[in-house]
Amino acid sequence: MTTLVLLALAGFGAQLVDGALGMGYGVTSTTLLLLAGLTPATASASVHLAKIGTALASGYAHWRFANIDRKLVLRLGVPGAVGALLGALLLSRLSTAASAPLMAGLLVAIGVFILVKYTLRPPHESAARVSPHGRRFLGPLGFVGGFVDATGGGGWGPVATSTLLTAGRTAPRTVIGSVSASELLVTVAASIGFVVGLGHAGIHWLAVAGLLIGGIVAAPIAAWLVTRLPSGVLGVAVGGLIVLSNLRAVLSSAGVDGIAVPVAHVGVAVVSVGLVTGAARRLRASRRAAGAVVPQHV
Repeated sequence: MTTLVLLALAGFGAQLVDGALGMGYGVTSTTLLLLAGLTPATASASVHLAKIGTALASGYAHWRFANIDRKLVLRLGVPGAVGALLGALLLSRLSTAASAPLMAGLLVAIGVFILVKYTLRPPHESAARVSPHGRRFLGPLGFVGGFVDATGGGGWGPVATSTLLTAGRTAPRTVIGSVSASELLVTVAASIGFVVGLGHAGIHWLAVAGLLIGGIVAAPIAAWLVTRLPSGVLGVAVGGLIVLSNLRAVLSSAGVDGIAVPVAHVGVAVVSVGLVTGAARRLRASRRAAGAVVPQHV
């Protein structure tokens, strides 16, 4: 019972992060499961099975609010599903010794990506409700996003959403809604790959239940928090935390040990705190500037 509660708390926290940033459920929950002692393949498989329920609910909600471009969903989701299936089969066949540094490296890379992205200015708003991107751009993007998502235990949002928002040619609500809807295809494909590769015995069903319960409970709270929490500050903090949580495994696989390991952790922590502080200062400065604008009456 205690384990289920802890797993539910992990799913709750991951969903809060995802609700505030529009990404991060898979990366955050996989990191927490790895810290709990699960193998990389089992952690990723459990996260993806739990994500089927949250992705289905999220896609339906975005469809109800007309945030979806159907062509974008298919052009992104189908190659994403292919990449996720291949990534899941690959991770399932790797030994723990080989898969642990691979997943840790991908998680560190995604953490750095999130940290840098939310340190910089957010993308500009676009009015285009239908994506102008074609298959030549969306196909490779979806495939890479799906492959990274399966092998890294998460990454569909950081890869697909961030790339499309940075391109700046599609309305953010359409990007987020379409990527969320297409994630269902990616998640189902990855789950099939893990079930085929690992079998039912390779799935941590208690982790699946805990993450799903926590995610469902957190979903409405996350929807409210997204209007209250500064995503820039939270994004930097989450990115730094993900890097710190997986740094030891990366250093160990590279043969780095001794005093260099705590020094590296302290260095990353100092940089992360500095970036969080900088993001908070910029937020306060922008709010003061907005408050200083006094409308002029004729």
